[in-house]
Amino acid sequence: MRKLIGEINFDFMGRHQFAYMVSGVLIGIAVLAIAIRGLSFGVDFTGGYTIEVGYDQAADLNAIRGALGSAELPDSEVQTFGTSTDVLIRMAPIEGANSADVSTEVLNVLQSAAEASGSDVTMRRVEFVGPQVGEELREKGGIAVLTALFGIIVYVWFRFEKKFSVGSVLALVHDVVITVGFFALFQIEFDLTILAAILAVIGYSLNDTIVVFDRIRENFRLMRDGTPAQIMNSSINQTLSRTVITSGTTLLVLLSLFFFGGKIIHGFSLALLVGIVIGTYSSIFVASLTVLRLGITREDLMPVEKEGADLDLESMP
Repeated sequence: MRKLIGEINFDFMGRHQFAYMVSGVLIGIAVLAIAIRGLSFGVDFTGGYTIEVGYDQAADLNAIRGALGSAELPDSEVQTFGTSTDVLIRMAPIEGANSADVSTEVLNVLQSAAEASGSDVTMRRVEFVGPQVGEELREKGGIAVLTALFGIIVYVWFRFEKKFSVGSVLALVHDVVITVGFFALFQIEFDLTILAAILAVIGYSLNDTIVVFDRIRENFRLMRDGTPAQIMNSSINQTLSRTVITSGTTLLVLLSLFFFGGKIIHGFSLALLVGIVIGTYSSIFVASLTVLRLGITREDLMPVEKEGADLDLESMP
């Protein structure tokens, strides 16, 4: 086989059994986690109150939970974000109460508990999402993901070929299911920021897949004596350094956000970390292997010659 720049180093297509096993296990775990445990939806999707308060010294989360429980307020999720003096409280809706009443009652309870410990607390922000709004957000979030996948099918079909379109969408569904399954398995709160991260993962993974597909299409037209598997291996290896460098630098940024960005974007950065790792893997294995198994040939990727083109050339002076 005539070699182009970038000699084959790894037989990616020959590792199809390993790829099938890894993807099968991950998707199986993800589907079971989603079906059995379900997603731990945040206030954005379930409805309820989000209350942000600030203390003049490090907050005692256990004391805050105890004070809210003693006041017979709904089960609350209490956590710090940013610093140990910033506290975020999420609680279920209270029938017949408005945001002002709830925030006033919560502030009074927390002030009484804070005075006992010699600290002070101030109210910073109160937000309320109704149950109907939360349900509507869940529906629209699902529609957004499905619309993105449909648009990708159309885009890749027109830019490449329908077999590439199937491969890219299967890889994206693979990435989304595993990322969502990760949050279901570990019961990490799933809110609008996580949904935004899922959509970002779709875009990132597609971009990575398009780079590989571009090189595969180019090499199918240039390499005359290689099998489809050999051409795909060569194409993936030629783009491997770009893939590793791009994914590596992106992961470094996300790790910084995960560890130092604070609680507010903790879930967002975690979703991107999981999605980009899985997306890089699927761009190399899942998308390309799917196209190979669908029987891609050189004829599928050669430009279509217009009828009568030869006659037009002969008639030219």
